[in-house]
Amino acid sequence: MPATHEVFNQAPARVDVNEFTSHTALVEAVNVYGAGWAADALTEAGALVGRADFQRDAELANTITPELHTHDRWGNRIDDIDFHPAYHRIIGDAIAHGAHTSCWSDPRAGAHVARAAMFMQFGQIEPGHACPVSMTHAVVPSLRVDEKLAEQWLPRVFSREYRHDLGSGQKTSAIFGMAMTEKQGGSDVRANTTRAVELSDGMYSITGHKWFCSAPQSDAFLVLAQTAPGVTCFVVPRVLPDGTRNVFNVQRLKNKLGNKSNASSEVEFDGTVGWRLGDEGAGVRTIIEMVNQTRLDCVIGSAAGMRQSVAEAAWHVRHRSAFGARLVDQPAMTAVVADLQVEAEAAIWTAMRLAAAYDDDADESAAFRRLATAVGKYWVCKRGPNHAYEALECLGGNGYCENGFPLSRRYREQPVMAVWEGSGNVIALDVLRAMMRDPMSVEAVDNEFERALGVYREYDLHVEKTRKLVAQASADPAGAPAVARRLTESMAIALQGSILIRQAPESVTDAFVAGRIADPGHMYGVLDSALDLAGIVARA
Repeated sequence: MPATHEVFNQAPARVDVNEFTSHTALVEAVNVYGAGWAADALTEAGALVGRADFQRDAELANTITPELHTHDRWGNRIDDIDFHPAYHRIIGDAIAHGAHTSCWSDPRAGAHVARAAMFMQFGQIEPGHACPVSMTHAVVPSLRVDEKLAEQWLPRVFSREYRHDLGSGQKTSAIFGMAMTEKQGGSDVRANTTRAVELSDGMYSITGHKWFCSAPQSDAFLVLAQTAPGVTCFVVPRVLPDGTRNVFNVQRLKNKLGNKSNASSEVEFDGTVGWRLGDEGAGVRTIIEMVNQTRLDCVIGSAAGMRQSVAEAAWHVRHRSAFGARLVDQPAMTAVVADLQVEAEAAIWTAMRLAAAYDDDADESAAFRRLATAVGKYWVCKRGPNHAYEALECLGGNGYCENGFPLSRRYREQPVMAVWEGSGNVIALDVLRAMMRDPMSVEAVDNEFERALGVYREYDLHVEKTRKLVAQASADPAGAPAVARRLTESMAIALQGSILIRQAPESVTDAFVAGRIADPGHMYGVLDSALDLAGIVARA
């Protein structure tokens, strides 16, 4: 081969790395929050998702994307979606490892933490399939509102068998999607115009259009529609009990910025049969816990993306040299990767702390998660895209390329977490709403801050500033929306700081306080060289 084509000074592919045992912060958080018993299963999954063939499947699922077939060759309406087999292999593995509903089907101390760690590992490598996995997880509390529907559906969503065919109504497993928002309303679901008319025995006929239906290939969906008392929730199966297809007209698939492997669609209901879930007019109340669960998964998914980003960046700089030294040993690059790792650890510890709150039904823990989930969702998901970009830049031109390098895909993926289940203003206003409606939630989150006081003066001053913003919003509810984002951001940083101060290594906490509290607002990579930057990079 001519010398001009000799390949050297290129980082090898980051494959055959166990994504659990190599993820120091996740291993620590799993143990701290009571899920150490799941280490063997998490290690097994870590080896699986780290394999070259699994990562190749992730690439294929995102390059050979879902294709809608509305009719068969004879003109019959079929509304089928074809996926590359790689997608089915990935989601099948995630389901087999309990990334969907293991915390519900096998409840025990630390079950939500173990499930979150499992979900994080699969989402780190291929995030698109995580959408239906998350929805199947999140639907459980809503299904439990109705004993008959719970009896019908819960054994199926607890199943670890994955079958992508709809079958004839006799499947023993099920994946759930949702169809909530409409073109004129978006997050304002009370503006929905889809209507439901009662037939008999809890059955309704539903007519209307949904602007976003996630994972339309699913076996069943939660759907919001108007009845006389107001917005009501329904379970809409793709296949009816007699084995016939329900009316579920997929109009088109969305052409999205990222999340390419996941089919998102517009659907039309025209006399579609659904079963009422909860009382008429109580649709929002029926789905509220589902929303909390999917918001938690947005935090977990964004943290998973940060882990992938910094792990790929650190791998590259450890294997590449420039200007006479390995990149990782050059002070400017050391500072960048350390900063990326601090951000990722803050997100990972926050996600695991939130998951732990769902393992505890004590009043304070329930109050904490009502507010802290929204706070964490706002901040962690917003930090994701810029984090992915900075990590991508560490790889130079390779990071910008799609063929074989995952960070360009990750960069396009991260914004969806900030949009899904309420974008910035919606979440910030929900934070205010939770504060006003449930003062105990404010007290519970403040108690979290209190537990970390007295270690760092900079943190103590930040908590003092945060408490002033909380008091300002409480004293002037009409003016509170104007400071909603600033308040939510301040609470999020205080929350992350508290968790890290109490749980993370001192090197990470020192850097977080220095870079996120004492001197906020800078770009990545300007951490003080007096910090243990090399020690932080070693955790990436």
